[in-house]
Amino acid sequence: MGKIDIRQGDSLKLLKDIASGSVDLVIADPPYNLGKEYGEGKDTFTHEEYIQFSQQWLSECKRILKNTGSLYVFAGFRYISYIYELLEQQYEMKFVNWICWHYTQGIGKTRGFSPRHDDILLFAKTDKYKFNIDNIRVPQKYYRSANNMRGANPGDVWEISHIHYCQQNRQQHPTQKPEAIVERMILASTDTDDLVVDPFCGSGTTARVCQQTERNCIGMEINPEYINMINDRLASPFLGFDSIDERMYRVPNDLNDIATRRQYIANHIEWFLHNHPDKVQPFINEVRKKYNTPQQSSLFDN
Repeated sequence: MGKIDIRQGDSLKLLKDIASGSVDLVIADPPYNLGKEYGEGKDTFTHEEYIQFSQQWLSECKRILKNTGSLYVFAGFRYISYIYELLEQQYEMKFVNWICWHYTQGIGKTRGFSPRHDDILLFAKTDKYKFNIDNIRVPQKYYRSANNMRGANPGDVWEISHIHYCQQNRQQHPTQKPEAIVERMILASTDTDDLVVDPFCGSGTTARVCQQTERNCIGMEINPEYINMINDRLASPFLGFDSIDERMYRVPNDLNDIATRRQYIANHIEWFLHNHPDKVQPFINEVRKKYNTPQQSSLFDN
């Protein structure tokens, strides 16, 4: 497991304690300035205050990143364009992706279209940034000898459900992010034992994913009640991450050769479900259904 260091306090001050060029990845989910209640946190800035606040923490994030490091920023629709401009123009970081997180349920509206996505910016400090494509591939639709059966690039639209209020892992936090989203970020942009910083730790999703993927993490949170919640979450048993890209269940068509199918199934579980042990049996059930395999028949042995 990774070494997790949760620090209580204002991230604008705590970031200054981190050495320059020492961090591999920053994942930031700052307040969106939408008036949400975070206890100790303030989410009612004026426009000028919010821009100044963003400049302060973004500047520190660039400073602490290694030249191979990256920054993911969750940004609300009101300010994402300003964040983008700050990163590209003022801080001269390298734009990599504008990611759309598409979820199945959102705010209902009768005038205008109901929101069904959040935006995530991916910037790198330099063009030497890490990106481990093999760690984040999704299963192919078809088995073809010419295909890379390690999987396809997941793309920049991520269809992953919210953590609903009835879900077992739901924390008492208004903007909890699914572990599958952070899992993809961490696997793509870091290696084992790398250091990840989360300046707005909130419900502790980044810390939990780092803990289970053997990354080190410094999480910062101003609210002492959230600190206690994060520590409880980190101490809880791990049964699998709380969310998954539904494509991870995808069973390729045309796996008709039995020996090839058995080898692929074993690989699939290791490649795509490594952090999701609770999802292995549903995948096996999909294989049996697609290839009409009796329950008593082994999918692995000759």
